[in-house]
Amino acid sequence: MQDKKRSAKAFAPAHITGFFCIHSNDDPRKKGSTGCGIVLEGGVATTVTYTEELEETWVLLNGKQVEGDTTRTVVNMLTNLPLLVESVTNIPIGCGFGASGAGALSTAYALNEALSLNLTSSKIIETSHVAEVVNRSGLGDVIAQSYGGVVIRTAPGAPPYGNVDWIPVAEKEILCLALGELDTGSVLSDPDLAWRITSIGKGAMKRLMTSPTFETFMQCSQDFALGTGLASNTVIDIIEAVGSAGGIASQAMLGESVFATADPERREAVIEALSEFGEPLAYYLNNCRAGLL
Repeated sequence: MQDKKRSAKAFAPAHITGFFCIHSNDDPRKKGSTGCGIVLEGGVATTVTYTEELEETWVLLNGKQVEGDTTRTVVNMLTNLPLLVESVTNIPIGCGFGASGAGALSTAYALNEALSLNLTSSKIIETSHVAEVVNRSGLGDVIAQSYGGVVIRTAPGAPPYGNVDWIPVAEKEILCLALGELDTGSVLSDPDLAWRITSIGKGAMKRLMTSPTFETFMQCSQDFALGTGLASNTVIDIIEAVGSAGGIASQAMLGESVFATADPERREAVIEALSEFGEPLAYYLNNCRAGLL
């Protein structure tokens, strides 16, 4: 394997968390979050290449060299060989779309194939989840991105500890507005905010499981964003504007971003409302999941 070039490509979708609870644990495999979120067809495609000419690992994002701490951790956990990791994304970075998890997961799948490591999906998910947790870049995106759809994370952590359920839904258009970055690590390390998030998140989860529909998910997400105080004044203004236009919106956790949905007859009105604050992005919620390309 080491005497010639080996390359493979994989994809992992975006994931927007609507609400969540934080579950701490000294074991990063067991640490994570419960809650609910949606998986979109946009995401991160990563090509991993090994050649003898490489002397160190390079991580590129959309053609530019980056530190890529979470992705680099995945590489270091799986091999001591230097690799070229090239990720291309069509989703906002650092805005609550699960880009770091998607980068880690797509890297792990591609690396496994390129180096013929013969890992199972559970081991790939575990590695990516641990990389997210130790770098404080996420708690629950990876396992959701591994399944697709409207994913309810019922137990925290990576397999076999983490567990999920689904809300069956038809493909839906999700309108998004990315306003800027929010430091996931700083939010997760604030004990008072973490307590408030988990307290309100538990109530949202109980409410969702009583009526597990997409509509309930959206309402629980909105109530969570407003109740925790995570929503900025601008996000609150957007949520209200979308509501006045006949749609429903909430904040992507954790990011300074809004996601919204509306019935077809109210779509243009919701787009117009979002456009007052920026340029809306349109994705589709569906059952896509991480894997090789």
